[in-house]
Amino acid sequence: MTPADKSALRARALAARAAGGDQDALTRHLTAALAPHRGAVLSGYWPMRGEADPRPAMAAHDGPVCLPVVPGRAMPLIFRQWDGGPLVDGPFGTAHPADSQPVLRPDVLIVPLAGFDLGGNRIGYGGGYYDRTLQLLREFGRATAIGLAFAVQELPDIPAEPFDQPLDLIVTDRRIIQPLR
Repeated sequence: MTPADKSALRARALAARAAGGDQDALTRHLTAALAPHRGAVLSGYWPMRGEADPRPAMAAHDGPVCLPVVPGRAMPLIFRQWDGGPLVDGPFGTAHPADSQPVLRPDVLIVPLAGFDLGGNRIGYGGGYYDRTLQLLREFGRATAIGLAFAVQELPDIPAEPFDQPLDLIVTDRRIIQPLR
């Protein structure tokens, strides 16, 4: 897949995301998907640019919660504990806990995305941060990646490249999807 092809798929998914979806249904589905992970360290994200909002389900999670921090370009993410307190601005429009918060290793990650397919492939924003991070986490143990999106962000097929890390589950406002592999 060429970079132009990936850009076209990303643009298509982001245009569809602008239509949004049912946030209440999304929260119900995500809360149900997280229920088996009670007690696990959960990484969520602070939504931006119209992303599906994981915060209500994160607040209901019975276990430690952390948010990703972008430490630099082309580097894996790190995760700082978040207890609902104030955030600081990060690069690329992100927000994360202050450096004074402890670093945690997430067991379960809610992954933002531009688009997904039923095979568990995703298209992000092109920086490779989650692919890099998931690869590293999976090398040292289990890390469950749950893609979160509105159903309108589904694409028919996203060709996977060797460095792409698949999603273990996809949660939308319409349903919870176990990827076909």
